[in-house]
Amino acid sequence: MSDSLAALRALVQRFPSVLLGYSGGVDSALLAVVLRQELGRDRMVAAIGRSASYPEAQWRGARDVAERFDVPLAEIATFELDDPRYLANPTNRCFFCKTELWSRLVPAARARGLAVVCDGTNADDLHEHRPGRAAGIAAGIRSPLAEVGMTKAQVREASRTLGLPTWDAPAAPCLSSRVLYGLPITPRRLRQVEQGEAFLRSLGVRGDLRLRHLGDRARIEVEPAWIAFVSDRLPEVHTRLAELGFAGVEIDPRGYRRGSLLAGRPAQQ
Repeated sequence: MSDSLAALRALVQRFPSVLLGYSGGVDSALLAVVLRQELGRDRMVAAIGRSASYPEAQWRGARDVAERFDVPLAEIATFELDDPRYLANPTNRCFFCKTELWSRLVPAARARGLAVVCDGTNADDLHEHRPGRAAGIAAGIRSPLAEVGMTKAQVREASRTLGLPTWDAPAAPCLSSRVLYGLPITPRRLRQVEQGEAFLRSLGVRGDLRLRHLGDRARIEVEPAWIAFVSDRLPEVHTRLAELGFAGVEIDPRGYRRGSLLAGRPAQQ
């Protein structure tokens, strides 16, 4: 067992009981399985916050992992799309989303008699643009992965050791993260992003993928090795994205980049 995984196990063993904010991504999937192994079914639950910003494919994957590893699961509706501050899509949009999430999950934990509420923040996340982190701190949320200094690479290594299918999964933030800052979040735009990315996946694209919503245009970001693959299929991509309501499509020649919307650099045609 790696030192980081051993440290994580030692930490969570000291928790009386836990509700985990669970998306089914790489980080929260590992934490869910470790909590289940260390605390048992009766002392933990993984809670999914369900809303239009949470991709259907990710929900299915989260449920599959929970079923495979016998993780108790709860699904709790969240209503960030009712918050005009969130809909305005500022650069700290995630703060309002996480504020809503924890306002639902913390009472749910208390109602179940669960002592600790935690999330899947890892040590690398502490050095990135993560406005939602402040909402978690304000709500008293624990971050076991970060607390033991577990990096994303170590999370993937531990996940592979434990047999989690998510060990090599690409990062999967919410659908709103694809929408240009300042462009209002709407259910229609979220559907356009979700269906557009699903189409690109159906063509065979793997790895990191983002369909950036720029208003009437879409910008596709894929890993560099996949740029030629998408370019060769650009006519059918144009056709499908036009059906979804995009007037134009561009492929970013620099490939997928974390935080590219925050950087605000225009893509080349």
